[in-house]
Amino acid sequence: MNKNIITIAIGALGFVIGLGLLGNAIKNRNKSENTISVTGLGTKQFISDLITWSGSFSKNNFDLKSAYDELALDRKTINDYLLSKGVKQNEIVFSSVDIQKQFKNYTDSNGNNVQNEFTGYNLTQTVSIESKEVAKIENLSRNITEIINRGIEFTSSSPSYFYTKLATVKQEMIASATKDAKERAEKIAENSGSSLGSLKKATMGVIQITAPNSNEDYSYGGTFNTASKDKEASITIKLEYEVD
Repeated sequence: MNKNIITIAIGALGFVIGLGLLGNAIKNRNKSENTISVTGLGTKQFISDLITWSGSFSKNNFDLKSAYDELALDRKTINDYLLSKGVKQNEIVFSSVDIQKQFKNYTDSNGNNVQNEFTGYNLTQTVSIESKEVAKIENLSRNITEIINRGIEFTSSSPSYFYTKLATVKQEMIASATKDAKERAEKIAENSGSSLGSLKKATMGVIQITAPNSNEDYSYGGTFNTASKDKEASITIKLEYEVD
């Protein structure tokens, strides 16, 4: 008999505990549902304050030393030209010389390679500029034909544009996005007859930098446009609030 009483008591206790757990689960579920999640957007337009630009030049000759000497003369001509345009010497960087042996292939009537003829050495070097004088270097890159007119085989790349105060811009956008998100949450709570409670969670998106009014796609890891001098940055902030 005592054994039956103990069994009944344990069963009753388990039932009470089960009801308590169920009640807490319902309470917590209702509490988690009583929240507002909103996303705010922060944007800012700015102009790049740093530019990089590069170009390459080359020489071909059967004799390696002659090719190197000719390349050295071109390098001096390019360096002097850049200095004459107001570029500072510490902004000019020449890469190491790349040396390639050139061959001409011959084939027989069956299409088989039967002979490789050495046609000389090809030496290539790159010159790069990094400067905060954006307009000057931008103009220089557009008029690089002056170097070509001096008999130098020169290939110019497009400039790349950067902004050195990006950390400050990011802070301003985060503040703007957070304010935007909070205002949205307050409006939703007001329209539903509730009041905004404590902030439960905040999630920041990645910064996206594109050209203004462009159709560039955003990427999961963030977009960073370097082709445009004018830029527009944006960032999102997702906030989750309790609602009273």
